[in-house]
Amino acid sequence: LMVWLRRTTHYLFIVVVAVNSTLLTINAGDYIFYTDWAWTSFVVFSISQSTMLVVGAIYYMLFTGVPGTATYYATIMTIYTWVAKGAWFALGYPYDFIAVPVWIPSAMLLDLTYWATRRNKHAAIIIGGTLVGLSLPLFNMINLLLVRDPLEMAFKYPRPTLPPYMTPIEPQVGKFYNSPVALGSGAGAVLSVPIAALGAKLNTWTYRWLAA
Repeated sequence: LMVWLRRTTHYLFIVVVAVNSTLLTINAGDYIFYTDWAWTSFVVFSISQSTMLVVGAIYYMLFTGVPGTATYYATIMTIYTWVAKGAWFALGYPYDFIAVPVWIPSAMLLDLTYWATRRNKHAAIIIGGTLVGLSLPLFNMINLLLVRDPLEMAFKYPRPTLPPYMTPIEPQVGKFYNSPVALGSGAGAVLSVPIAALGAKLNTWTYRWLAA
């Protein structure tokens, strides 16, 4: 019974933290941050999403010691964001009003690294963290290319709670950098490794009893 209770409590924690990570995405300065700002500041978006995903995913993956936990974590985030997307759609906003970030493939790469290296924590941090940072901008740019005219969505439907300094602006692609995907991947790969190490460090023995 105690083993069942501990595992149930543990997976409940994963759900709670994943939902809160998604809320952070939706409320990061704008409750539809992704649709507005991924085009304007794709590099900043890529870094924030890579690091946010990897810190929670590697924490819970190492916590359980089970490859697949990172994907489970990312799946919860995705489902919750789709629920938010559906809520806005039900209120009369267009289907593309919220674009759901793509977390799952990057989390799968983290899981595969952990599995392929026979549950090597340091390999998961270095290789897995790098793969998450490299892959997430690519997957999300492909996702954005499928959105119907995101700039029209950003300007046509004003945000009543959005402060003036957060108003979406026309992206100057090519003016400051020629490839936001490459720059986002490079920066994300570098920064995701120390953030992954932080997630692993948070996984201390004081929480081990939940993974019994």
